[in-house]
Amino acid sequence: MKTVIMAGGKGTRISSIASDIPKPMIKIGGKPVLQQEIESLRKQGLDDFIITISHLGHVISDYFGDGSKFGVKIEYFNETIPLGNAGALYELKDELTDVFLLINGDALFDFDVRRFIDYHQDKNGLATIFTHPNTHPFDSALILTDEDNTVLKWLNKEDERPKYYRNRVNAGIHIFSPELLKKRPDKEKIDLDRDILKPLCGTGELYAYDSPEYVKDMGTPERYAEVTADLLSGRVARRNLCNKQKAIFLDRDGTINKYVGFLTDIKDFELNDHVAEAIKKINNSDYLAIVITNQPVIARGEVSFSELYEIHNKMETLLGEKGAYLNAIYFCPHHPDSGFEGEVKELKIDCDCRKPKPGMLYKAAEDFNLDLSESFMIGDEDNDIKAGEAAGCNALKIDRDGDLLQAVDSILENRL
Repeated sequence: MKTVIMAGGKGTRISSIASDIPKPMIKIGGKPVLQQEIESLRKQGLDDFIITISHLGHVISDYFGDGSKFGVKIEYFNETIPLGNAGALYELKDELTDVFLLINGDALFDFDVRRFIDYHQDKNGLATIFTHPNTHPFDSALILTDEDNTVLKWLNKEDERPKYYRNRVNAGIHIFSPELLKKRPDKEKIDLDRDILKPLCGTGELYAYDSPEYVKDMGTPERYAEVTADLLSGRVARRNLCNKQKAIFLDRDGTINKYVGFLTDIKDFELNDHVAEAIKKINNSDYLAIVITNQPVIARGEVSFSELYEIHNKMETLLGEKGAYLNAIYFCPHHPDSGFEGEVKELKIDCDCRKPKPGMLYKAAEDFNLDLSESFMIGDEDNDIKAGEAAGCNALKIDRDGDLLQAVDSILENRL
């Protein structure tokens, strides 16, 4: 598989760090970030690169040459006339005759490439974008999908957005099928997001690949400092899903939001005190923040799936406004007792996912390569604790509407 790296940006936002070299040549951990990218992909078997260059491009080509001293093959496309950040792809289409990886040249990352490729091939669309939550979704472009992760809408910062939304943004890593390049947009400068990806929304040909793995651009001095610290601490490599991960599982009602019994009205959803602060601390640790919640209101016919998703969108929106995010939400829609008016009969079953059974935790472990023995379950009911213990996790019970922050602090202080 070929990898195309877009390395032609001027990097005006980070010029205070280095203004005399291209942004991808700024060093992190003693190496240019572009070299960090190439080495990360090479160790996973990707060794055939095309680098698009323009501004001070000779600095890049002089440093990397043909790639042989880095154990890879490198070709260059020198953009002498500005073509936009994606115009070069159409000039290269005769070389891009198979599925290829497309990445930005200014991001630090470490992710399981094989998982990403397998996902794209399984979905069989024209393009797959790597997505994740971030700490500022309110001023980021949002990716809206259906339950199958087919991208329905791509909302840029200037676009009108729904009141509540899932915290999901594009990370700048993509897999493209060559068929996508058959017809060039009728314009001189082509923008990757607006002219190629956004028009695919709603066609069934664009998919989102959600991952907690480390991908962060270093386009500002503040982000440069963050990614440098993360690289030196080893956090970047640890987040690769090739490695065992660990999670702090969180119950929802009474743990994250105020307990109101069976929550059926989105207006009744309200975060508990200090919850966002607690989840931010999880986000800044080596643990994933994953919600595990029983939602029998679905089986009872009191809330539809779409209404539950909207409640969860509100949860993500409120957390995102405070700089916190969840890596995943798992819910059980079942209930074992039948015979009630309005119930959804096919969901009235004795399932394997309803707490205190550990099915949702097992599913999360499969999805994220979790070491459950190194993970924790926090909840306000005995069923939360029993589910965590049944899965082999450590478990902490807190008071209903209690202090999640104290429980998280206890875990992090003892485990870091």
